[in-house]
Amino acid sequence: MLAVELEHVTKVFGPKRAVDDVSLALPEGSFLGLLGRNGAGKSTTLKLLTGLIAPTSGTIRLLGIDMAKDPIAIKRLIGTMPEDMGLLDQLTGDQYLHFVGRMRGMDEETIDRRGRELFERLDLDPSHKLMIADYSFGMKKKISLVTALLHAPRVLFLDEPFEGIDPVTSRTIKDILLGLQQRGTTLVLTTHILEVVEKLCPLIAILDAGRLKCFETLDALKGQGGDLTLEALFVDLVGGGKGGDLSWL
Repeated sequence: MLAVELEHVTKVFGPKRAVDDVSLALPEGSFLGLLGRNGAGKSTTLKLLTGLIAPTSGTIRLLGIDMAKDPIAIKRLIGTMPEDMGLLDQLTGDQYLHFVGRMRGMDEETIDRRGRELFERLDLDPSHKLMIADYSFGMKKKISLVTALLHAPRVLFLDEPFEGIDPVTSRTIKDILLGLQQRGTTLVLTTHILEVVEKLCPLIAILDAGRLKCFETLDALKGQGGDLTLEALFVDLVGGGKGGDLSWL
């Protein structure tokens, strides 16, 4: 089964085409690195795929379900870690975990068990009285990932999950994500850390000004560029920095 399908998807905000006629298909168990410069349309694409916004035109299907026809069914099957995290800051971590779990229809025992396991794996042990508003940025990232994984989603979307994360936790998250893929979970990851994409993602999609510039396996993409790194290939595809005389610096 295809886990993710976009067919001629466009999203327009006023005069700007944030996503412009994008089509791609991911089989179940894929791990896609979705890349692009700032403003290329990555976050908008993730918001479309997770049902936060509707496309101006085109069709989105996840696990064979049409997003326009049954978005609730899709949201039961996916997990999302947005860049802005969207946490309820006036709750404690435990309260937020239970709130999200109940929204997913999970029983209290399962929420407690899975929450403890994820907290332990991510070395997250905040005080039961500490509100999320008082968490460090890295702790907020961890609780966002915990709630995205709590219901064992079949498709997982992650927007900049490694931003502000220490190297030890980063290694743990990588191991978790690779383990999920090996068990058949489909993952879509956006990040500006291209070394992470090279280590994790067999599939690469590159957006530029809202359009799909490239959709290839990493091996095929690298085969086109000889010994070039993913960073060099990316810069070549989307264009490097502009020239200019900065001798005054």
